[in-house]
Amino acid sequence: MTTRSAKEFIHEGKYAAEVPVELIEDDTAWSPYLSPEDVRKLDTVRLALRRGDIAEAAKYGRVFELTPVN
Repeated sequence: MTTRSAKEFIHEGKYAAEVPVELIEDDTAWSPYLSPEDVRKLDTVRLALRRGDIAEAAKYGRVFELTPVN
């Protein structure tokens, strides 16, 4: 089993977050996959963005405010 660093992007409303995670690779058909801790981290960020709590989401990664382009 090996791990490699990756970034997951989460988009909620007018915000997006870039969250670092570790992908776990092994010989199973489910590979690569996330650890339960990384899944909880992504869920925490998603819920924080949904309620507009940028400070909470920023604890786990970079947060962006999206603006429409005309």
